[in-house]
Amino acid sequence: MPGRRAPGAAVVAHAPKRETFDVAARANTDPKGFVRPVDVFRETAHGLYMAREADHPRFSYVESWLLPALDLRITDFHFTPGNEKEQEFYVDIMTIERPAGGSGPWRTRDLYLDIICRTGAFTEVLDGDELALAIAEDLLDPDTGGRAMETAFAVSTGIAAHGHSLTEWLRSEGLSLEWLRR
Repeated sequence: MPGRRAPGAAVVAHAPKRETFDVAARANTDPKGFVRPVDVFRETAHGLYMAREADHPRFSYVESWLLPALDLRITDFHFTPGNEKEQEFYVDIMTIERPAGGSGPWRTRDLYLDIICRTGAFTEVLDGDELALAIAEDLLDPDTGGRAMETAFAVSTGIAAHGHSLTEWLRSEGLSLEWLRR
C-alpha cells in the first residue's frame, strides 16, 4: 500500500509477499493471487518495466521497474483525485528473480522495508517494525533481514544525498529509467 501507516495502527506478522510478472502472458499476479492484465512490459539489461491499470479506490494506474541488481521495485502510483500522496515514488526492498534462460515469469519476494520520496523534499524508510516482527516470528531469516536493512540504508542515504531525487541517485548508479506516463 503506498504511503505511511496510520498512527497507532497494529503491525501484524505476515509471510513475505510474493508476486509474479509474466511477460509472455502479459499478466501480473499480485500477492493475493489476483491476476491483472498488463499494458506494457519492457525487458532491459537492468530490469523489467511494467505499466497497467489498477482497480484500486485510491490509484488508477501503476508503473513499476524491477531492478534485480539493486533489490528494488520502484513504483509510480497514479492517484485518483482526492487521494494524492506526498510521495513521488514508492520503493520496495525485495528479492527479484529473472526467469532462467530468459523464459518464464519474473518473481519477487518483498522484504518488508519500503522507501517513499519526493524530489527536493524528503526520503523516508517505512515498515522497520514489520521487518523486525517478521524476523522475530521466523518468517524471514536474520541474514536476509540484514540484507534488506543494508539495501534500505544505502538507497535512502543515496537518494537523500542527491537532493532527495530518486532519478538523480539512479543516474549516479548508471541507470536512467523511462516511464510511460511521467
